[in-house]
Amino acid sequence: MPEYHITHHNGTEIKVETGSGPEWEGNLNDQPFALDVSDHGPGVWHVIRDGQSYRVYLVSWDQESKTCILDVNGYRMTMKVENAFDQLLHSMGLDDLISKKVNEVKAPMPGKVLAIHVEDGSEVKEGDSLLVLEAMKMENVIKSPVDATVRQIRVKAGGTVEKNEILIEF
Repeated sequence: MPEYHITHHNGTEIKVETGSGPEWEGNLNDQPFALDVSDHGPGVWHVIRDGQSYRVYLVSWDQESKTCILDVNGYRMTMKVENAFDQLLHSMGLDDLISKKVNEVKAPMPGKVLAIHVEDGSEVKEGDSLLVLEAMKMENVIKSPVDATVRQIRVKAGGTVEKNEILIEF
C-alpha cells in the first residue's frame, strides 16, 4: 500500500495508507477507512465518509514544499503531504539538498494586505509570519518559506494585491 504522512496546519500528524484501485479506501492512522468520492472537475470533489457529506476544493498545491490548501465545506486548511521517499530523505537529513533558493514571496491569491509583521532588513526564520492577507473574508497568515533577510517589502498595509504579485523580496 502506498503510504503518505500528512501534517495539518494545527500540528496534527496523520499516516494514510491507500489501496490500489479506484476505491478510496485504506488505513488512516492504522484504522480502516472508506470514502465515496465523486470528481466534479479539476480540484473539486464531493466526498462522503461515515454518512457525512463534504465538498472539497483544492485551493493551491505547491509541489516544491509539498503543501496544499484545501477548502472543505468552507473551512480552509493547509496540509503538508509527504510520501515514503520524502520521509526517508528527511530521516537521512537530505531533504535540504533538494530545496531551491527562494528569493521572493508571492501572493497565493488576490486579496487585501491587513498587516505586515516584518520590515526591510529583518532576519526571518522559516515559518515566521511575514504578513496577513485577507481573501474571501478569511485572514491568511503568509509565512516565510526559508531562513532569509528581507530585502524589500513591495506592498503596504491596506493595499490590495493580485495572485502571484510579489509581496516580499529576500
